[in-house]
Amino acid sequence: MGNNIIVIENLVKIYRLSEEVSIRALKGISLNVKRSEFIAIMGASGSGKSTFMNILGFLDTPTSGKYILDGIDGSSLSLNEKAEVRNKKIGFIFQGFNLLARTSALENVELPLMYKGGVSAQEMRERAQKLLAMVGLAGREHHHPNKLSGGEQQRVAIARALINEPAILLADEPTGNLDTKNSTEIMEIFTRLNRELGITIILVTHEPDIAEYAERKVVFRDGMIVEDAPINKRKRVVLKGKRR
Repeated sequence: MGNNIIVIENLVKIYRLSEEVSIRALKGISLNVKRSEFIAIMGASGSGKSTFMNILGFLDTPTSGKYILDGIDGSSLSLNEKAEVRNKKIGFIFQGFNLLARTSALENVELPLMYKGGVSAQEMRERAQKLLAMVGLAGREHHHPNKLSGGEQQRVAIARALINEPAILLADEPTGNLDTKNSTEIMEIFTRLNRELGITIILVTHEPDIAEYAERKVVFRDGMIVEDAPINKRKRVVLKGKRR
């Protein structure tokens, strides 16, 4: 694998709706992702990018092909083993935040450690507090989601995704429910996590200016990759000013 944290070879996904009808969602995708890369995934609805992200997150299984994450070949894993790898290796961030409404920001961040087990209450609290401070929420730890803005809720979700020290972060439209100011702040957090901590980030977005924060853009169309290229950072300043 060398410096690749993800190796994908000839990945195919076919959804069989009936004996006569099937949908070929992915048509032989091949892609390598280096450690500490920041990649934006783009494509129209039905292009295959959501199927691809679900396979990356061990939420779906390819029909054929190879997917290796951090040296682990996903094709040979049972459902329980996939769940274990998912909990240890992958941090998820969604458009809708997916926070528990009746628990505080601190408790939401601690939750993955509670499921994992083997971590003392004191260590959970210290790690969660440190991560909330890292994303700019020091002093807001005991607020419930309904007392936090959309941008603050997404910061909690980012801290929660980091609590298990994952190998990669998968972010699905993380700014989709946010205004311009909060979107910019969230993307600056992603940039800092990538540049300063070396965290590998794969982000799905339909917004070109959000994609400009990444280092590399991969575009899907009709189940295939039609573009895979470095991002010209000089365009980012122009596009950023045009957002909504």
